[in-house]
Amino acid sequence: MIKKYIKQVFISFYLCGLLGCAATGSQAPGDNHAVESRGSDCISQSTIRDYRVLDESNLIVSASARRQYHLELYRRAYGLRASWQIGLNSATGQICSGFGDLVVDGGFGPERFRIASIRQLSPEDEDELLIRFGKKEPEYRQAPTPNEVEGAEVEELD
Repeated sequence: MIKKYIKQVFISFYLCGLLGCAATGSQAPGDNHAVESRGSDCISQSTIRDYRVLDESNLIVSASARRQYHLELYRRAYGLRASWQIGLNSATGQICSGFGDLVVDGGFGPERFRIASIRQLSPEDEDELLIRFGKKEPEYRQAPTPNEVEGAEVEELD
């Protein structure tokens, strides 16, 4: 009777271990960008000075002190590129991911888009984003020409 009970406990622990391993799963190699891009920086609403639209769901927002932020939306804001009336709205005065909205007025009334992530950018990060979205050409460095070496002629053998 005790052996049967121990066997059931052992099987239960074994199945719980298998279930725990199955639930963790692995991430596909191409999916790491989505996880990395979920930033949690905040922007004070009063410091926002300018913005640059990268596509329908990505913007670069300029704040005071020459700080640049990458703003990513949960869904596409069609007409964002052509809109002249764009605003950022938050009840607290701080624009944060999940708590701030991008307001776009495309002529038919304002539409709100929830902000998925905000990440402060270094100058290198900003250049990388601009290149990735086709807003800037990558800088190609020309390889140095090899030096001529004397006495390295090729001889033909007959």
